[in-house]
Amino acid sequence: MIMALENKLGITSSAQLALTEEKISKQKALELFEKNILNSLQPGSFRALSEIHRILFEDIYEFAGKLRSVNISKGNFRFASAVYLKEAVENVEKMPQTCFDEIIEKYVEMNIAHPFREGNGRSGRIWLDHIFKCELGMVIDWSKVDKTDYLLAMERSPVRDTELKALLCSALNDSINDRELYMKGIDASYSYEGYNEYKTSEI
Repeated sequence: MIMALENKLGITSSAQLALTEEKISKQKALELFEKNILNSLQPGSFRALSEIHRILFEDIYEFAGKLRSVNISKGNFRFASAVYLKEAVENVEKMPQTCFDEIIEKYVEMNIAHPFREGNGRSGRIWLDHIFKCELGMVIDWSKVDKTDYLLAMERSPVRDTELKALLCSALNDSINDRELYMKGIDASYSYEGYNEYKTSEI
């Protein structure tokens, strides 16, 4: 049995943790939507992303909403060093977000920073949709985004983001208060997340 990431629930199986994590984070995401919590957060700010992450994962992980303290990599790609992570997210926060291209570029840079130990994908997509909603009066209809295409586009986005832009632009929708559209982006299968997906190293 592959050991799970340390968690508040005492779950030791990574497979069981993944199932439990998805169930709880979806419940919390729905709470974010139905209680209009997002409306109180500044779109595009790291504080907004941190608060989203905290709410989604506070019942599961001690690190919910906190910058990671370990270095992580996926395949041959290493995300921002934990030593410079605070500076990295502050720089991303300052990026403009006045049009579609700028918003996607900001999203890509925050993904490269990968501020949290786990749960970056789900919290990041809520953060992205919150920016779109506030800045452009649009959201992503995730049901129109092929999961495999999205993951490949995200993987390539640090080098070339045109594929990701084309994919998400074609899925823009003005139904900004549609709960089903919102919840579709919470699906963990859109993420590379999971304890077994990352390699970690101490600072």
